[in-house]
Amino acid sequence: MASLQDRLRLMVLTEPQRGRALVDVVEACLAAGATAIQLRDKTATARQLCERGEALAPTIRRHAALFIVNDRLDVAVALQADGVHLGPLDLPVAAARRAAPPGFLIGFSTDDPRKAALAASDGADYLGIGALFGTRSKEGLEHEAIGVARLQEVMEAGGLPAVGIGGITPRNAAAVVAAGAGIAVLSSVMRADDPAAAVARLLSVGTLGQ
Repeated sequence: MASLQDRLRLMVLTEPQRGRALVDVVEACLAAGATAIQLRDKTATARQLCERGEALAPTIRRHAALFIVNDRLDVAVALQADGVHLGPLDLPVAAARRAAPPGFLIGFSTDDPRKAALAASDGADYLGIGALFGTRSKEGLEHEAIGVARLQEVMEAGGLPAVGIGGITPRNAAAVVAAGAGIAVLSSVMRADDPAAAVARLLSVGTLGQ
């Protein structure tokens, strides 16, 4: 069975689509080799998020990819997803671990080594570390770039599988892979004219596609 780090090789975060169906975009990403999908929409209600998750779940499961829900433990459990990804302002990791069913994955976002270590001790399974190279998907973080050295520091402190996130492209992905992390992407795939080609380009970097 593949390790969790292997299954986090390439995580695609979703966002609402205009002019094309989200399920079609996700299908294209998975067919191109994405190993995990994170259902993300900061503006959606729990009901809307659940409906989108129900539409995506059969495709994700058919491709044997990880199905993660951003922020909402309740929605993730209701969808029987593989896990939830939490941020610093969401439900604490320890509380989520107490409420989650057995075998449920909990990811946590941080760029702080101390918080990474605490999340690990509280029961997190993996870390999302960034923004590595800046990001267009979160207002105010366009110019934030913690870099690969900080990625390695946070990974070492947490001792958990990890994905780097924030401004990752085929040009800089090799450094993230070399550090031992998977990559998580949103805009570079979700906003691409050809999401499958964007995934394929990312997977062609270094050992990412192996």
